[in-house]
Amino acid sequence: MDSTLGSWLAGKEGPVEMIMPAKPKPGDVHRAENIPGIAFEEVEVKTTGKTVDGPPGRVKGAMVGRELHDDGTYSEKVFAPGYGEFYSAHEGDTEAMALAVPTNALKGPMPAGLEELSRAAHAVIDPARSGSWKAASTGSKAASRAWTAYQREQVPPLLAAEMKRALKGLSAAIAKRDKTRAGTAAIDVAQSARDLELRYRPPAEIDLARFELWANQVLVDAAAGDVGGVRSDVTTMEWIRDRFENTIDPADRTAIDAHLVALRETVANETEDLKRAAAEGRALRRPLQLEPVTP
Repeated sequence: MDSTLGSWLAGKEGPVEMIMPAKPKPGDVHRAENIPGIAFEEVEVKTTGKTVDGPPGRVKGAMVGRELHDDGTYSEKVFAPGYGEFYSAHEGDTEAMALAVPTNALKGPMPAGLEELSRAAHAVIDPARSGSWKAASTGSKAASRAWTAYQREQVPPLLAAEMKRALKGLSAAIAKRDKTRAGTAAIDVAQSARDLELRYRPPAEIDLARFELWANQVLVDAAAGDVGGVRSDVTTMEWIRDRFENTIDPADRTAIDAHLVALRETVANETEDLKRAAAEGRALRRPLQLEPVTP
């Protein structure tokens, strides 16, 4: 995705709509989106009280709806308690919920094994994207060892599958000496680690960490000459920025916004300056801190 075309804010740029009814019954119909020429979704409740496969296991009380799109086609959409929109797939485009907070949050500090996994995953990014293959191989093995140790604990099966896929992709890309694939795979491993951390850390902290990882992805895509990839990265970063903008120092927020605007300009159709895009990406990948909460 390299634009937000078709997106809108309910109650501001369009009418307030209903994501799902509070007490759904088969046969109920509601519209989640209804702005002529921009967006339309109508959902008919087909089944309630269904049990579905969720990130930590079985989730009871789900609702299944039949969704009508603006082009006259239909698809199935699943809603679940504590998650809201849970799963939908339409013409090859699949949306799946991994975790939801506070539904899947756990009490207590983050396990030491997960901290080690996150450190190892983050440390392998620069060697992998730069082609420092000996260091990248060492880092990949360290991340795999940390994952092997950590997965002895109770790990959500959907997230476990993603981590295994990411680690396998990283190892394969390093073996083939492919800097673009290795860099992206290393970032995927780190993103999967952040997903696991979401059960223990505030969502804003995770969004800050994800923002930094997407800035790393800008470096990978710019080095590969992938203008479309950089555009997609910028769009994702803009969305993530909106989720944590009120949690960081105003000066940091102003600096981030300035770099995001500059980064967007580097891949405008008339410029496509990937060298400058990489420079803006490096400026945006610095760690950010949450503002202290006033009692």
